[in-house]
Amino acid sequence: MKTLFVLLRFIKINHQYHLRPVKNTLFLVLIFLAFTSCSFKGVNRYKNITFIEDQLLEKLPEKKLNIFAPKKSNGDNDVLIFIHGGSWNSGKKETYNFLGKRFARKGVVTVIIDYPLSPEYQVHDMALASAQAVKWTDQNISKYGGNPGKIFLSGHSAGGHLASLISVRDEYFDTLQYNNPIKGAVLIDAAGLDMKWFLEQMNYEPGTEYLVTFTDSPEVWKDTSPIYFLDENDPPILILMGEKTLPGIKLTTERFLEKYREIVPEPDFHVQKGKKHKPMIVQFINTRNKVYDWILEFMSQ
Repeated sequence: MKTLFVLLRFIKINHQYHLRPVKNTLFLVLIFLAFTSCSFKGVNRYKNITFIEDQLLEKLPEKKLNIFAPKKSNGDNDVLIFIHGGSWNSGKKETYNFLGKRFARKGVVTVIIDYPLSPEYQVHDMALASAQAVKWTDQNISKYGGNPGKIFLSGHSAGGHLASLISVRDEYFDTLQYNNPIKGAVLIDAAGLDMKWFLEQMNYEPGTEYLVTFTDSPEVWKDTSPIYFLDENDPPILILMGEKTLPGIKLTTERFLEKYREIVPEPDFHVQKGKKHKPMIVQFINTRNKVYDWILEFMSQ
C-alpha cells in the first residue's frame, strides 16, 4: 500500500505545482494495480507459535513457527511449510516472512519454521524437528484456514535437503509415532541430495566443514542422503535448480534426478537460466515470478 500512496502523491504534486504533466494518469494507476494486484489481498499473521516444547524426545530445544493465512481462507486452502537454508548452521524464519505473505496472498496457508542448528545439533535432530513441524501443522492448521489433507513441504538449500529427506524417509515420523502427511515436496536449489557421495569426494578432515553437522560417519552420510530412499511410494517432487548454482548442488541434483527417473521417467524439473544459488530464493520477492505459477500448478495437481 505504501508504494501506491507514493504514486498517488507524485501525481498530485505534478498537478498542484504544474510540473511536467503526467500523461495518462489513470492508465499508470491501472498498470500499477495490475502489477501488484495480489499485494492488496488481506493476510492474517500468527507469529512465534511453539511447535516443539523444550526437550522434546529428551533432545530437541523449543522451536517456533510463523503462519501466514489468507483472510478469506475457508479450511480448504492448500498448506505450504517452508524450511529455510543456511548451510545447516544459520538462518531464521523471520528472514522469510516475505515468502509467507506472498504465498498467502495467492491463497496458500504458509508455515515458516525454525529448526535446531549446527554445531549444537546435528542433521538427524534437524530432520526430526522438521518432521515435528509437519506433525504440528497436520494437527493444527485447520484452525488457521488450511486443509490438513493438502500439506506440501518446501525448502531452499539446506532446507531443501531436510524437506526432501523427511518426505522420502519415514523414520523421523516413525520416531514421532505419526503417519507422514506430506502430499508433495518443492525443492528450491536443494543441497545434500546425495551427501554421502559429496562428502566422499570432498574428503574433509574429521570434525571440519559439513562434518560438524553430518558427523564423521559415512553411515550417517548415507542415512541422511535422500537419494538412497527414493521409491514409488514417495510423494510427488517438484525440483527447481539454478543454471549457475553451486557445483556441489548441481552435481548432487543431477545424481538425484538420475535415480529419480527410474521411478518417475519425466520428473517435474526446472532449470532456471542464469540463476545462482542465492537468487533462487531472492526471486520470490517478485510476486509475479513464474516460479509461483510452477509451484501453484504443482500443488493443484
